[in-house]
Amino acid sequence: MVKIVNVVGSGFLRREFDLSVVAEDLGSVAEFDPEKYPAMYVRFSEDSPLVTVYRTGKFIITGAGSIEESYESKDGLLSCLSSAGIVSKEDLEWFKIQNLVCTTVLGDNLNLSALAIGLGLEQTEYEPEQFPGLIYRNPDFECVVLIFSTGKAVITGSSDLDDVEAVADYLIQELSSLQLN
Repeated sequence: MVKIVNVVGSGFLRREFDLSVVAEDLGSVAEFDPEKYPAMYVRFSEDSPLVTVYRTGKFIITGAGSIEESYESKDGLLSCLSSAGIVSKEDLEWFKIQNLVCTTVLGDNLNLSALAIGLGLEQTEYEPEQFPGLIYRNPDFECVVLIFSTGKAVITGSSDLDDVEAVADYLIQELSSLQLN
């Protein structure tokens, strides 16, 4: 079973912003400190995703626990900005999911050296002195998988949950055929 732990989405509003004015208009949900970072942060509650809005109109949403939550944050940003008279909903040119970070369990107590050979050295990187996990890149998938000896894996680099699930299923089948777990 694959579990989404972070969704990154981005979008573009056809407006340039004076972020200090916008942050003041939005009040407590916005924070802008150009000394720290040249973008405005918007957070609707303590545990909600972080929306980073740039002067150019581009925005990035990080920390959503689901694709739906990412879209809800985009809608919240649009509502907040339109309620303040800063944009209209028609100003949204595009929004899309950029990256999913997911976790899964492939097995337990994996021998990563043997797994690197079994999966193919051209598709794996394993240098335990540098990083405790095996990095797996299969050209048939757009994802990158970090596999740990505990059997846990992190799958990232795809915007498509079906692709993430396909690579997880593929790896479970490969582990079964290699009999490494």
